[in-house]
Amino acid sequence: MTPRQPEPDAAVTPESLLDLAFPSDPQISPDGRQVAFVLSRVEEEDVHKPETEWARPRYKSQIWLSSGGQAQPFTTGESRDSAPRWSPDGTTLAFVRDGNGRKGQLHLLPLKGGEARRVTDFRQPVQDVQWSPDGRFISFMSTGDDEDKRDERGEARVITRARYRFNGRDWLPERPARLWLYDVTQDDLTEWHTPAVELTSVAWLPDSGGVLFVSSVDEFRATQWQSEVYRLPLSGEVTRITQWNASISTVIPHPDGERFALVGRPEGQGNTQHAHLYLLKPNDEFVRLDEGHDHPVGNLVGGDCHVGALPDRPVWLDDGTILFSSTVRGSCGLFTATLDGQVKAHTHDPEAVIPSFTARGGSVAVIRETATRFPEVELGGQPVTDLNARLPFPARAPQRVTFPTDLGEGEGWVLLPDGNAPAPALLSIHGGPHTDYGHAFTHEFQLLAARGYGVCYSNPRGSVGYGQAWVDDIHGRWGTVDMADLLAFFDRCLERHPVLDASRTAVMGGSYGGFMTNWITAHTDRFQAAVTDRSICNLISFGGTSDIGLRFWDDELGLNFHRRADVPKLWDMSPLQYVENVRTPTLIVHSVLDHRCPIEQAEQWYAALTLHGVPTRFVRFPGEDHELSRSGRPDRRLTRLHEYLNWLDRWLGKTGGPATTPEVNVARA
Repeated sequence: MTPRQPEPDAAVTPESLLDLAFPSDPQISPDGRQVAFVLSRVEEEDVHKPETEWARPRYKSQIWLSSGGQAQPFTTGESRDSAPRWSPDGTTLAFVRDGNGRKGQLHLLPLKGGEARRVTDFRQPVQDVQWSPDGRFISFMSTGDDEDKRDERGEARVITRARYRFNGRDWLPERPARLWLYDVTQDDLTEWHTPAVELTSVAWLPDSGGVLFVSSVDEFRATQWQSEVYRLPLSGEVTRITQWNASISTVIPHPDGERFALVGRPEGQGNTQHAHLYLLKPNDEFVRLDEGHDHPVGNLVGGDCHVGALPDRPVWLDDGTILFSSTVRGSCGLFTATLDGQVKAHTHDPEAVIPSFTARGGSVAVIRETATRFPEVELGGQPVTDLNARLPFPARAPQRVTFPTDLGEGEGWVLLPDGNAPAPALLSIHGGPHTDYGHAFTHEFQLLAARGYGVCYSNPRGSVGYGQAWVDDIHGRWGTVDMADLLAFFDRCLERHPVLDASRTAVMGGSYGGFMTNWITAHTDRFQAAVTDRSICNLISFGGTSDIGLRFWDDELGLNFHRRADVPKLWDMSPLQYVENVRTPTLIVHSVLDHRCPIEQAEQWYAALTLHGVPTRFVRFPGEDHELSRSGRPDRRLTRLHEYLNWLDRWLGKTGGPATTPEVNVARA
């Protein structure tokens, strides 16, 4: 992490992404005096065999350590190391190593030095590594030696479950990952629990006598996001302890071992409701701990410099106070809630984002970023990294722009290019829709502004961070008030910043932002170009092909594809119905393994635009899923950025002529 100051006129290019190192998974030591974290950098896949004609940059990751000063590497070599976890006595780090022909295996390494000792030798990787509070056991999840070779062997795949594919994982295993127990003192590994339905959160009880975990009663209820909390003692006899019948993302045992907190939504509340903190008592009574705090638990501010795990599980600071992160407007900070529902800011900068944190020993370790400062690791409020110094370019600061709505003032930002020459203007739309643009560092926006574009991005109704009413206002009516907000914001940007050229504009977005891009170009021809990324165009077919499709439209629109009366309404809300109106030249970007917004959505939009003679370019990425723009393989991320720039340059009059093929080679499916 040698500091390297950028030149004042340094250019931002897609390749500048390769100069960055991405911090993740900050884990504070039991005494609060040290932090271990993962640092991912980009290197050639095999440094000994560079292929000059075929770019193959890949992520490599090591564990770094700090006692309050500048962090230093703790693990080295060509392996990929991740998931550092402190033993309760602070003498040993458990971690996961990917190398020597094995995917992510559990290792132990003493803090005093020596060689890492491998604990597992499975065919499949391990995940969710946790020490028991007494230090005797380590639990983790893994499918062990299970292998699925059906596709390679050309065998038929018989589907009998409601869930069988998932974004980021492709085919789900026939058997869910099991919970394993490693006895550190006896060097003994056993399969502790074999669930019928996947476990989604595991937490040790304070007395080390077992764990609480989150799962669903059956596979169908899992598709409906209905979860329950279960108790699993060391003896292995599982007991269900809730009748929640709704979403639960995280369980956090109380220090007394009898009660526990969870992050979720009570029965009757769906995806459009904020996730909040609840305390559950042994008699099944529950109370909301963050009552009056009209913002969701967790970070929902988007950025593209988050590679790796970003834990943000709430933590009990004592038996009466819990620490949690929350998205407030365009920021994310840390807050405390007491048992009587008093919420206070703990560490909250309204112009910064904390995407990850852990707390122990009276101190907190975080990753913190701003729109102009690259993510850094901090221990006890002091930075232990200087990653911002690696930026090969000076970061531009965005300017806030507000817009009026029926619910009050909305906000967004514009990132302006240098100089006073008229600049093309881009309207960028975030995904979700219940996520957030804000004060996270975004390489893509910096790149576009450096290329000479004004980048306008906002939080229309439906975004989180502005209260539940702001989210609820688009329920059942995507493409109405949200479109009005986006265009009102864009008009304000053009009005407030005359350098933006209203005759050269483009609209772009991913996921829900891709839906809105399609919707807007089907309802207005004011934009000269469009980029639709991992988009939705047909709400009917989406319902039966997306990994969340069995429930998503019920929550968002009160409709679903399998009900005859709802189908005409879903079609009325589908951009595909209005494709005959589209005149805007459109770049379509999609990943083949995207199961959140399946690639059939892009295929339909491409076919329809082609039939109507709309200038269209369709870029398909093999081996990638819904997360390509944020954490996809580096060479593919470069290709995506080159495609964006070439398309915008062509249609907004910066270069003229046909779009060129990017120099980074990537096979297309």
